[in-house]
Amino acid sequence: MSRRISPKLISMPRIAAAQTPEFREDVDAAFAYALEVIADAQAQGADLLVFPEGYPQGYLTQEGPARRQALNLAGPAFAAILARLPQPGPTVVLGLIEEDHGALFNTAAVIAHGRLLGRYRKTHLLAGETCFTPGPDTPAFEAAGLRFGINICYDTNFPEAAQAVAATGATLLVCPANNMMPRPTAEAWRDRHNPIRGERCRETGLWLISADVTGERDGRIAWGPTAVLNPQGQVVAQLPLDQPGLLVFDLPGQAA
Repeated sequence: MSRRISPKLISMPRIAAAQTPEFREDVDAAFAYALEVIADAQAQGADLLVFPEGYPQGYLTQEGPARRQALNLAGPAFAAILARLPQPGPTVVLGLIEEDHGALFNTAAVIAHGRLLGRYRKTHLLAGETCFTPGPDTPAFEAAGLRFGINICYDTNFPEAAQAVAATGATLLVCPANNMMPRPTAEAWRDRHNPIRGERCRETGLWLISADVTGERDGRIAWGPTAVLNPQGQVVAQLPLDQPGLLVFDLPGQAA
């Protein structure tokens, strides 16, 4: 599953991203898989681990399925999920469908030591995401001294979304994504995601890490990419487009 790297020799955090199969309306199976990924990331010394957009429920954009599978982050179902996560372990950014006071959100929850640190709700919604409410703000988070913010998938098409992260003093932009698309659309977009995200890096001076799904179903295909880009917008690490895996990367820093 993993891309193995050398022992950790630097003081900056070790970041990781999971390129996963797509799970749809099977939260138990998704979390069983996630626990394996988390254990692998922990064994490799990762401080931060990113999962794709809408990971446990699937990228559900129709009201009925999305509402049926949504998680309230103050509710017992999410509390049970937190209880299953290893402690200690990496800080986890988990894309999911959230319900709060009757509204649905495309959310990335930030979790550390079995506790919810906060959430980012997708700000820029596609035309097909009308069941979701856009998020109102851009919070910043920290993991092992690394300050980071989040853009979810389509957010990265908008310079102001990345600028809002940079304005918090963050070093890293985290991008949970889910690009399971009809094959013609996927083929048209296959080589466009990283260049668009690279523009955001060059504009802001941020590093970027993305996590996406991979696989095929019902005439749809997902290739990712799951990658790390530097502040010059260059891809410095990336998983193969057509298989699950764990990308682990050390940000530049001083020798420990």
